[in-house]
Amino acid sequence: VKSRSGKYLYMGGDALERSAYQKLTDWKNSDRRKPLILNGARQVGKTWLLKEFGQREYDNIAYISCDNNPVIQGAFTDFDTQRLIRVFSALTNEQIRPGKTLIILDEIQEVPRAVSSLKYFSEDAPQYHIAVAGSLLGVAMHRGTGYPVGKVDEITLFPLTFMEFLKAMHEL
Repeated sequence: VKSRSGKYLYMGGDALERSAYQKLTDWKNSDRRKPLILNGARQVGKTWLLKEFGQREYDNIAYISCDNNPVIQGAFTDFDTQRLIRVFSALTNEQIRPGKTLIILDEIQEVPRAVSSLKYFSEDAPQYHIAVAGSLLGVAMHRGTGYPVGKVDEITLFPLTFMEFLKAMHEL
């Protein structure tokens, strides 16, 4: 979609500002930061927002889609966070540095043990910035695995608000 200024809404750094962006910034800067779950319905912009946030706020991003990815699905044989960091680094060809790299696990509902691993990242490796996204997380996470209650931060992303739309269209 093009705005009046000719910019594409999802095709540029400053073309679309989501109100949840500030929540992500607050999460990044928190002294009590835990792994983040970005909740939301399908197609509300979870992946786009996390990638945009990572590009703006971190030196690099280690992005992994768990959807139809047998390597990542097989990686969660245990919850050894240091081994998992090495796996993430190898899969993305990115050097993962605490506080400098945003680790994004997308479509995490496809790997229930990955959801459980967030507890161990919270306890054993809090220096790493890890954010996950997926559709229908609230339902899918409970199948055959434990939800890391109290060990994660959560943000819910809703569809574009009218105010966000107006700003994107440069009407506000």
